[in-house]
Amino acid sequence: MGSRTVVADVADELARRVAAGEYQPGELMPSVRQVADEFRMNRATAQLTLGRLESYGFVEARRGKGFTIRDVREAGGIDVYRHLFRFSTSMPAVAVDMFRDIVEMERGIVLEALLGYTAVLHAASPTASAAPKVDPAALKADIDRLETLARLDVPDHHQLLAIEIGLVRKLLTALDSSMQRAVLNSIGEMVLEVPEAVEAFFAGAADLHVLIWRALMAVWESDSGPSQAQLALFEDLLGMYHQKVIARFADLLGVTEQSETEHAATA
Repeated sequence: MGSRTVVADVADELARRVAAGEYQPGELMPSVRQVADEFRMNRATAQLTLGRLESYGFVEARRGKGFTIRDVREAGGIDVYRHLFRFSTSMPAVAVDMFRDIVEMERGIVLEALLGYTAVLHAASPTASAAPKVDPAALKADIDRLETLARLDVPDHHQLLAIEIGLVRKLLTALDSSMQRAVLNSIGEMVLEVPEAVEAFFAGAADLHVLIWRALMAVWESDSGPSQAQLALFEDLLGMYHQKVIARFADLLGVTEQSETEHAATA
C-alpha cells in the first residue's frame, strides 16, 4: 500500500470521527506523534494526513498548538458538506437527513431548469426567437446515450446519473443560471461519491428516466408548450418520485421509520 493511499485512508478515518462527534469542535486533534503511533506510520506521513484533514475543512492549524477541530456542521461550506455526507454512511440516520436536504435542493434546481427552459422556448414575445437554446442534436445525443445504457442487463447507474446531471447543466447554461449550475455541480459530486445515493436515484427503472427526457424533448420541439395543468402534474410527479428516492436511500442504509423517529427525537 503506497503512502498516498495511507494518507487518504487515515485522513478519511479521522474525518469520520469528527463527523460522528467522537472529536468535539474546539478540541485539539490528536498530535502528529499520536496519529503516527495509532496508525503505525512515520511522523512525516502523519503530518501529511493532518494536512489533508485541514484541506477537507475539518480542522484548523493553530501555531504552537496543533490542529483544532472545526464545527463543521455549523461553519462548513459546500465542500465540507460533501465530505460530511460521504462519511455519514456509517451513521445511517444522519446520512438520510443529509440526503433528504440534498434531494430537496436538487429537485428545486432541476425544476427551475426544466420549467424555465420550457417557458423560454415557448415565450409568446417578440424576443422569443433570440432566447438562448441548447442544440437539439446535443440533447438528443445525450438522451440516446442514456437509453443505450438503460437497456443494458445491468445498467451503470453512476454513468446514467452523470449524463442526466450533464443534461440539466446544459439547460442551466442556456438560461445563464451560473449559481444554480455551480450548486448542481457540487450536488452531483456529493451524490456520485456515495454508491447508495446513486442507487437511490434509480428507485424506479432506468427506462423511466429515458421516457421523461423523451417527453420533455417532444415538448421543447413542439409549437405549443404544455398547459398549466400539465406543468403542475409534472411538478407533483417529480416530487413524488423524489420521495421514493429518499425512501430507497433509507432502505439501502437499513434505516427504518422507527429509527428515523428516534434520531429526530435525539437530534
